[in-house]
Amino acid sequence: MPLKSFKPVTAPNRYKMLPGFDEITKSKPEKSLLEVKKRSGGRNNQGRITMRHIGGGHKKKYRLIDFKRTKRDEVAVVVGIEYDPNRTCRIALLEYEDGTKAYILAPSGLTDGHKVVAGENVDPKVGNAMPLKNVPLGTAIHNIELRPGSGGKVARAAGQQAVLASREKGYAFIKMPSGELRKFHEECYATIGTVGNRDHMNEVSGKAGRSRWQGKRPTVRGMCMNPVDHPNGGGEGKSKSGGGRQHLKSPWGHTKGQKTRRKHKNSTFIIEDRRKSKRSK
Repeated sequence: MPLKSFKPVTAPNRYKMLPGFDEITKSKPEKSLLEVKKRSGGRNNQGRITMRHIGGGHKKKYRLIDFKRTKRDEVAVVVGIEYDPNRTCRIALLEYEDGTKAYILAPSGLTDGHKVVAGENVDPKVGNAMPLKNVPLGTAIHNIELRPGSGGKVARAAGQQAVLASREKGYAFIKMPSGELRKFHEECYATIGTVGNRDHMNEVSGKAGRSRWQGKRPTVRGMCMNPVDHPNGGGEGKSKSGGGRQHLKSPWGHTKGQKTRRKHKNSTFIIEDRRKSKRSK
């Protein structure tokens, strides 16, 4: 999907790069697949801010996505490709032979009129979903289940893909988008193809106001704060040390680059190669 640039008639337009929406073929969402989405403002049930920089933004309705591909061995036709304000990729509206409609993540190359199906003995074509035990080695996949029947959780953002590297003893070894090599049970379902809207990472808002429309509030640097508010706060002038502290830290005291993963986490045994490890290179 190509990005479009603008004439620099104003300062924000000079660097603005926004999506062209060329692949979108349906402008209005399916009403039966919408849900009200309440905004929290980054606050928990006690009213305390637990997620910073969230608030405001345009009203949205949530699109119900079929991550589990519940209708197996039933052919569906792509009715349209839509914009989803809740995620970075596009979504595709499917219609099954019995008239049932469902949304899925739209992979690259999926257009109106394409037929897709989910099942054990389907062809490895773009948009089809199948268990990892039947996916050909070296195939690009997305929307992968962590546990059989739990619904897709892995590789769902715009432009993401994982690659099936090998299979052994009931497990499939998958090269993750981060470079990590991880084991998945071979009964887990995955969708063939790469998630669409690859150019999302190259978008440039051009102005702060567009971030506010998306519900993002301003971010203040820790160095600009007082010592009581941030570990890097304080100091005389533009102090890199932050009042005597030599390392850049997060608001919770973690040094930049510090490992925060628990030593005995349950999922450690399914990770063959960590990202950025020497073996994965």
